[in-house]
This record gives sequence, structure tokens and C-alpha cells, in this order.
Amino acid sequence: MEERENILVNTCSFAGVKPVMVDLPYPPIQVAGRNPVYANLLSNDYCGAVSELSATTQYINNENRLSCDRCGMAKTILGIAMAEMMHLQKLGELIYLLGGNVDFVARQQNGRARMWTPEYLTIPENVKKMLLADIEAERDAINQYQMHINMINDPYVNAVLVRIIKDEEYHIMLLQMMMEELQ
Repeated sequence: MEERENILVNTCSFAGVKPVMVDLPYPPIQVAGRNPVYANLLSNDYCGAVSELSATTQYINNENRLSCDRCGMAKTILGIAMAEMMHLQKLGELIYLLGGNVDFVARQQNGRARMWTPEYLTIPENVKKMLLADIEAERDAINQYQMHINMINDPYVNAVLVRIIKDEEYHIMLLQMMMEELQ
């Protein structure tokens, strides 16, 4: 951050930042057939407490809070957020193809539904706790995706979820590297 005559300026440039993801293609976005049960499961990955919407929002918040003091870290966090946005988009397409609603409501198997809320986010004040919360969120997402893969009998949907997990594992590795840089 630079100060010029009492004007504060963020000198961190985000030009050229790209999604941070594994260098592998995503499978085609297709489904074996309409299945509202599968769509409801994916709605939780889309916008539940552990979801791509929560991850995207949490990463953007973290990037904003880091950009003035830790530009390099902020750029990586923004790149991760961009990858999470791509996951969100792919899940939305799958939900639609499965016959579900893409409306920021996570639907449970018991018929309950809850609209996404920022209460799902973890917003710690210091960088170390921020990175730890991000690592935990990525692990929770992987566990949830693996659980959903076990519940979904559609090879096309599962192929997309397996590919998303690869990005989430890569994000954990990068976040852990950033943690080590803080030591």
C-alpha cells in the first residue's frame, strides 16, 4: 500500500490473474438423465454451508483483506476464488440438466431447504487463521464431494466431481505452502 498526500492507494495489480487449478480438462457437462435427488445433493455443493458459493465468497473476502499488505498471496487467493467460481458454474449446469433449480437454495434429503447465507463463512482476523480456515473448508468440500460420489450413480456427474476434487487438493497444497511462508 502506498500513501500519497493522505490518499491511500492499493498498488497490487490483479491484471493477468488466472484461475488456479490443475492443468487437466474438465469432462463434458452432461448427465445420464434427469434426477432431482442428484440435483438436490449437488445443490448443497453449489450453495450449502460447504459449497462453491461459500468458498468463492470467503476467498474474495480474504483476497480483499490481503491485497494491500500481501500482494502475492492475494493474487493466489484470487486465482483460487476464480477456480471456485468455475466449479460453481459447472455445478449449476449439472443441477439444471438433472432437472433441479439453480436458485441458491440447498435442498436436503429430508425435504428441508435453506437459502445460502454469509453466516456460512469463516472470517478470521489474522492471516494464519485465515489460511487454516481455507484449508479446513477445502478438506470439508473434498469429503462432501466424495460422499456425494458414493451416493450418485451417474458416471458423467461423478467424473465432474472427481475433477473438481483435483482442484481442491491442489488448493490445499498451495494454501499449505503459503502457511509455511508465514513461519
